[in-house]
Amino acid sequence: MPDTVPCTDPTLPPPELIPAWERHPEIVKIGDPVLLAKAAPVKRADASLSRLLAELRRLMVKADGVGLAAPQIGVSLRALVYDSGDGIRALVNPRIASYRGEQLEPMEGCLSIPGLRGTVKRAMEIRVKALDDHGRPITVRAEDFEARVIQHEMDHLDGILFIERAEPGTLVWLTGVGEDHEESPEE
Repeated sequence: MPDTVPCTDPTLPPPELIPAWERHPEIVKIGDPVLLAKAAPVKRADASLSRLLAELRRLMVKADGVGLAAPQIGVSLRALVYDSGDGIRALVNPRIASYRGEQLEPMEGCLSIPGLRGTVKRAMEIRVKALDDHGRPITVRAEDFEARVIQHEMDHLDGILFIERAEPGTLVWLTGVGEDHEESPEE
């Protein structure tokens, strides 16, 4: 079980987490303005979108994450990938059509703020309208963890970090966690 340290500043990780912050330099970290900007819609499902989604998939897997949005790699476009346990899926220009219920667990983390966790209230069930990898319209009905991951990644498309939605006093740094940890996945 990892140790926790209360977070007073999400831009200043404890010294033992600095290697985690440096491990994946391709992933933009908190403080970069791209993470605070509303991303532009994807205009065409073309080769550049395919390359972007492939890069998002590659980096998410490499960083052992469960989701990654284009702004997290410095690209201000409305595209994301995620894997909540059923394989990697891509959502392009997603919008949530309906919300239902409420969930508080598990604590959320973020590949753009390695090691930080917090409790975030999310909808328990959502219905998302989006385009798939090939630009075809899709509807995704998600619940529980999958709904949480999608909502987290969609926040990135609107320039919102999970720390802005975290319940007061719940942000903590996880320290003493090895590289092979499975404590709380980062999104």
